[in-house]
Amino acid sequence: MYDTSHNTIEISFAGDKDRRVTCPFGISADSFLESFGPVEGGIAAVRVNNEIVPLSTRLEINCALEIVPLASPDGVMIYRRSLAFLLALAARERFPSRPLIVGHSLGHSYYYTFADGNKIVPEEIAALKKEMKALAAEDCPINCGYLAYTEALELFEKHRQIDTLLLFEQRSESKVRINQCRDFVDLYVEPLVSRTGLLSRFELMEYGDGFLLRFPGTGKNEIEKFEDSPSLFSVYSEYKKWGRIVGVHAVGQLNRLVANRTVKDYIRIAEAFQAKKLAELADRIYERRNEVRVILIAGPSSSGKTTSAKRLSIQLQVMGMNPIAVSLDDYYRSPDEAPKDRNGQPDLECLEALDVPYLNRQLVELLDGREVDIPLFDFKTGTRRVRGSPLKLGRRSILIMEGIHGLNDACTPKIEKSRKFKLYVSALTQLNLDDHNRIPTSDNRLLRRMVRDNQFRGTTAAKTITMWASVQAGERRHIFPFQDAADAAFNSALDYELAVLKFYAEPLLKSVKPNMREYAEARRLLSFLENFAPIPPQYVPGTSILREFIGESEFKY
Repeated sequence: MYDTSHNTIEISFAGDKDRRVTCPFGISADSFLESFGPVEGGIAAVRVNNEIVPLSTRLEINCALEIVPLASPDGVMIYRRSLAFLLALAARERFPSRPLIVGHSLGHSYYYTFADGNKIVPEEIAALKKEMKALAAEDCPINCGYLAYTEALELFEKHRQIDTLLLFEQRSESKVRINQCRDFVDLYVEPLVSRTGLLSRFELMEYGDGFLLRFPGTGKNEIEKFEDSPSLFSVYSEYKKWGRIVGVHAVGQLNRLVANRTVKDYIRIAEAFQAKKLAELADRIYERRNEVRVILIAGPSSSGKTTSAKRLSIQLQVMGMNPIAVSLDDYYRSPDEAPKDRNGQPDLECLEALDVPYLNRQLVELLDGREVDIPLFDFKTGTRRVRGSPLKLGRRSILIMEGIHGLNDACTPKIEKSRKFKLYVSALTQLNLDDHNRIPTSDNRLLRRMVRDNQFRGTTAAKTITMWASVQAGERRHIFPFQDAADAAFNSALDYELAVLKFYAEPLLKSVKPNMREYAEARRLLSFLENFAPIPPQYVPGTSILREFIGESEFKY
């Protein structure tokens, strides 16, 4: 029989389901940390009924309790967010009149600049690093609490956190959740570690006009050697600059356009800017028309590669070229021939799953002017067959090939580099929530995939969340190592798209219940989407890359 007096609650523990303890109502979750024994690297947070919450969370219902180690994938993300908070605190202490703005990610780093636009000098970076080290050594508590709505407004206005204030035009809760260390307060977005003493592994490195906050990679204890990605940084920087010019670099500014009913104009501008970048790519390819015969396109999951290829094809036709689409997926080996993964299942992500010799033989024949019967792979039966419609390239013909391994020269070793144009496509959103809280590119892509998989494959949100870690692992192995080998990078993100995806994603995420392991991620994404004012899907043009995920595209897939 359940105790309805609310004087006590019952706690169970992950890994020891037979153990249950009765505790006072409102006891703090960190009271039970010793029950889990020593944890290498420390504890980042706890799971309470599958929701990840700060260690200081008061327990007010019967629940299952589980720790989130810092070394776990969830712990790694908490560590990075906490480092960003520590840096914001250090900047407030050292440069109180110069707001620091978080930018995009670059490898295992976040890029930062000051809001005044002035180049950051080495002495300023050294001062920030010294302050962060001192704060970590002091082991200050990072508290999670609440402020009254009016009190929060006054505080963020006092500290000139304008982008944070704009978020309150979309939010209407009577009490506002915040993170606090010393007298520094920031809006709560996701859990942080409980103390600054856990945040000792980081570097600050001068880069561009700002600097990088560097941290260990996933599964790593130490910070690895920096590997630059100048082409991606250039694309990011261009979009950041564009966002500032059009006055939409944070979510609150986008929400204001929705409230003012002027967001349709902004959508047209965003789509036109993206079309302009595709036209510039077509110009670059056209300049090399006498040598380039194959365009190879690759990028991480849900980057909009297919629609990007179709729209690039149109731009090339404007130039008088005859683009012909060929999918690398049609060169898969049968599941019986494909290499096996650690679970003994066909590994369709590795390069060896493709019949590379057959692919290259056909490409050489095509480029030599011969007629070739391109194959078609049937994923339902796991078999490859000829199409029965031979292909021959004309003088103005150019192949467009999209696939995971497009940027890897080992996929097309028989084709001279001069005859290939390699294009990296990814959704690199330039929007921030506010000055201190960035929007991860992976979240953008996860929401795209969740909506698309449900729209076209009937896949639940929980299933998409479950397989996302495996998808990202494949990207780290097969795509990201080759992104800098691309001749160009294209940003497929549209800064208004998360407000559209919200319309589809929220009901899907709400179908993930607290008794499911995926609930923590669903709750995190729901909390994130609450910051966006919704944009009706009918505002999205039929040729938009976003239509690849929400449906009703003018293109056929």
